[in-house]
Amino acid sequence: MNAPSSERLGQELRVATLNIHKGLSHFNRRMVIHDLREGLRSLAPDIVFLQEVQGLNQRHALRFPGAPGEPQHEFLAGEEWRPVYGRNAVYDHGHHGNAILSRFPFVSFENHDVSDHRFERRGLLHCVVAVPGWRRNLHCVCVHLSLHERGRTRQLEAISGRLEELASKDLPIIVAGDFNDWRHRASAILERKLGMTEASVAHAGTPHRTYPSALPLLRLDRIYVRGFNVVASAVHSGKPWSRLSDHLAVSARLVRS
Repeated sequence: MNAPSSERLGQELRVATLNIHKGLSHFNRRMVIHDLREGLRSLAPDIVFLQEVQGLNQRHALRFPGAPGEPQHEFLAGEEWRPVYGRNAVYDHGHHGNAILSRFPFVSFENHDVSDHRFERRGLLHCVVAVPGWRRNLHCVCVHLSLHERGRTRQLEAISGRLEELASKDLPIIVAGDFNDWRHRASAILERKLGMTEASVAHAGTPHRTYPSALPLLRLDRIYVRGFNVVASAVHSGKPWSRLSDHLAVSARLVRS
């Protein structure tokens, strides 16, 4: 596993988030998980927040030659990162959920069920990460919120309830993922209850457009932070990213405040 440079230990942190669409291209025509791995490596993030990760799919190996034999989070992690996975949706031929990849050791992790109804399974993958050189551990939460506004509101309240005590202790927190929040309600809740800032807003004044990847119109994928200054934020559009998922990747460079 590659170690981060000494210059960045305790200083700059690079993070990225992407809904990987189960490793498939638009309309599920091609398996693109190998290209996805190369794309993520090119961003060189320290921590990656992933949604719609296929932990098991017994049909992929039959349909797509070259499909990885291991779970997608393990394949994407390779030698670059440590992976953890939270299983949310389970069906007869497999399951999928959220994953976090980290260059740094995990102290603990828990997948908390926040499903609004049985037809749409959702979870909050909450990990505690030990970053070398930091006095306090980093709390990371990977989310993929409901398609329905009522469900999203309840899930945002669940995030706030889970993290309020940590925020009151001024611990560093990152919440990232696919918020499905085209009405832009998440920021008000996370700012008011947790004092969080959306990285692209802090850097560029507005959230990045990330969906659909070929012609992005909606600002669905976000990185919220507490205890950091945002050095940079970017949405990764055009080739190859527009062909790797139906969402675009978002990244940010952060420095502890």
